[in-house]
Amino acid sequence: MRLRVEFTTEPFDLDEAPAHALAAREVIETAELDAVDVGPFGNTAEGSTDGVLEAVDTLLRKSLEAGATRISLQVSVIGDGNGEGGR
Repeated sequence: MRLRVEFTTEPFDLDEAPAHALAAREVIETAELDAVDVGPFGNTAEGSTDGVLEAVDTLLRKSLEAGATRISLQVSVIGDGNGEGGR
């Protein structure tokens, strides 16, 4: 199965990326995922079930440790690995 995760961390700072946002970005960019898109108001990544779930666990832990007060995320099934999707 393939999954997509979409997430944001708060509090926002429009002048400079806060430590929790940098921590989340590092987790996603170094995880075994593909189709990573990191932006100022939302982030997405896709990958295998194990890859996404491991990244989400690490992202939550590291972002909270770095000062996030809220993390919003959504995980969606986008395929079963055999070309069949849940879009």
